[in-house]
Amino acid sequence: MNTVENKALKEELLEKDRKYVWHHMSPHNDNPMIVASGEGSWITDVEGNKFLDGMSGLWCVNVGHGRVEIAEKAYEQMKTLAYSPMSQSHEPGIRLAEKINDWLEGDYRIFFSNSGSDANEVAFKIIRQYYHQKGEATRYKFISRYRAYHGNSMGALGATGQSSRKIKYEPLGTGFVHVPPPYCYRCPFGQSESNCAMECAKAYEDTIIAEGPETIAGVILEPTITGGGVIVPPDDYLAQVRAICDKYGVMLIADEVICGFGRSGQRFGHQNYGVQPDFVTMAKGLTSAYSPLSATAVRADLYETFKGNEPTSHFRHVNTFGGNPVSCAVGLENMNIMEREDLVARSAYLGEELRKRISVVAEHPNVGDIRYFGFMCGIELVEDKASKTPASPDKVLKVIQSCKQQGLIIGKNGDTVPGYANILTIAPPFVTTEEELDLIGQIVQNAMAQL
Repeated sequence: MNTVENKALKEELLEKDRKYVWHHMSPHNDNPMIVASGEGSWITDVEGNKFLDGMSGLWCVNVGHGRVEIAEKAYEQMKTLAYSPMSQSHEPGIRLAEKINDWLEGDYRIFFSNSGSDANEVAFKIIRQYYHQKGEATRYKFISRYRAYHGNSMGALGATGQSSRKIKYEPLGTGFVHVPPPYCYRCPFGQSESNCAMECAKAYEDTIIAEGPETIAGVILEPTITGGGVIVPPDDYLAQVRAICDKYGVMLIADEVICGFGRSGQRFGHQNYGVQPDFVTMAKGLTSAYSPLSATAVRADLYETFKGNEPTSHFRHVNTFGGNPVSCAVGLENMNIMEREDLVARSAYLGEELRKRISVVAEHPNVGDIRYFGFMCGIELVEDKASKTPASPDKVLKVIQSCKQQGLIIGKNGDTVPGYANILTIAPPFVTTEEELDLIGQIVQNAMAQL
């Protein structure tokens, strides 16, 4: 189509969009970008404008856009078997469960669902039922962290530690307790790197004791808090939390919805810290968002306790589309691509290269802190370095809009804590080239220079 035709199509679609579509996570949006296609690290809108996708969609298109081989696998599976519920089984689900287990380097049973929220809900329900059947029905509480996001369903949102997302929706699922995050730049305990005593890890034990160890069922955490601002913990933090969980007989759930499938520079984020969770929840990069799918990996020995003969001994949870054979075929091909092209190692390499290109803005007066974890980074904007006052929404928006005007899509921490949506986020696909990284670095510098 020519330019005139493109503009006409855009106006036609915008008119219908305004009439029929309710957009996610935003006020009424009368002029959304209408994305038409994607290839590699780039997306193109209906007018033909190209943008480097610096957020992999929503932290998820890890192998890049336009993978014909994934589309072909989905097509072949649709022709063979488009649907079968997971109350029975099918080959794509079996093969994918085996592959996930291999990547986890443990012994897990895999329960398939649709989304990260679903995967976490499954973990909460399994753990509560497990303790009931073990004779410890008083264990029902879960400890999460402030600023963490674990989903938008009533239970997963209860676990979420982002007050801005909960306003007008409470009361949510009950039994969720929160501890301060390992936020070194804004240490909740008033410490600095030189005198840190890992109070952020000790807070778990303090909370378990305060709530009563007999009431605590599990701890859920992302290896690095992602959507809440790319908050990267100290190196020993996760190991200490694991040890505290073991001490009090508490399950550890690793929420790998974003950190997993190579984003951390390892296959899963917890592997960066040498710990083995009891549960691992995953979505997004599992299929690189080519088809909806999530999974809850459950320690295999726990699965055995659900084989009792009582009417309520089995896990009474069903998900119509969870483990859809097409999605499982897509997930398996996605993981095969990552192995064939060594994209986990490439993610680690690209993370180091991204650091080189972004670190040049560290001295800007409105940059308070820059945090990196694998192939992602968070740039915390402030009014000034001395006060650490979060940058105004106008400043944050100005940088994001300037990047978009130059052809780069970046993100920010969304509805997190009132007054603290001041962190820019970057997490490109693993197929990003070094030339594209140069472009990202230059556009970010140009945008910051306009503040």
